[in-house]
Amino acid sequence: MMLRDALKAATAMLAKAGIEDPAGDSRKLAAHALGVPAHRIALMLDDPISPEADARLNASIADRAHHRPVSKITGRRAFWKHDFHLTDATLDPRPDTEVLVAEALRLPFVKMLDLGTGTGCILLSCLADMPMAHGTGTDISADALAVAATNAQALHLTHRVTLLQSDWFSAVDGRYDLIVSNPPYIAADEMPGLSPDVRNWDPPLALTPGGDGLDAYRRIAAGAGARLLSGGRLLLEIGPTQAPSVCALLEQAGLQLLVVLPDLDGRSRVISARKP
Repeated sequence: MMLRDALKAATAMLAKAGIEDPAGDSRKLAAHALGVPAHRIALMLDDPISPEADARLNASIADRAHHRPVSKITGRRAFWKHDFHLTDATLDPRPDTEVLVAEALRLPFVKMLDLGTGTGCILLSCLADMPMAHGTGTDISADALAVAATNAQALHLTHRVTLLQSDWFSAVDGRYDLIVSNPPYIAADEMPGLSPDVRNWDPPLALTPGGDGLDAYRRIAAGAGARLLSGGRLLLEIGPTQAPSVCALLEQAGLQLLVVLPDLDGRSRVISARKP
């Protein structure tokens, strides 16, 4: 079978399953099955596909037809300036979170804390662009911390990273001039409306704290003051409708200079606060 024919069949299967971009996802998964860069696929359409590669492609397409994200199938996600390893134990990094990274890097810092680090994509992206800085990443999941450790090693940042299993601030000592977090913030009643790509494949603990979706912000607001240096910054990713509620929590905790930053679609996405 030629690659062109395999792609045609794969695209038809994904289209039938209701996948949003069946042709694009088929090409990405074909590249993964063949072990080549995605841009090479267009040059290989008239090449035969080996039975082994065809079997890998078919297995990947079957996974995608069940709405498993391409990144969870390939185990890789591009974020900021790097490719990050990920697994089903971690949240899939998304482009909107790059707004938080850009804001973190707008000012210098030397000691940062990333609460709920997951893949480590925020922490490691920031450290890679701030060579004098050291960082600590926490997560309640040991499996997620193992993924972050793999990414730190791949980016040659292990010597500047400490990874801790911690329920928010519970195992954290010291003070930091930058604290960041993309915590779980989906309200319980919003979960059924999520895309199956998200709802069925990202770990529930990374998506929702239950209830109104604000519990993580309550925990972070309560503990941030003790862990921030004077003048230190706190950056939080939020859901598009949560800015007023989260700002109120941070103000009640004594943080100041609150700024709400938009994502790529103009929706409220990141809150920047500072300890007086």
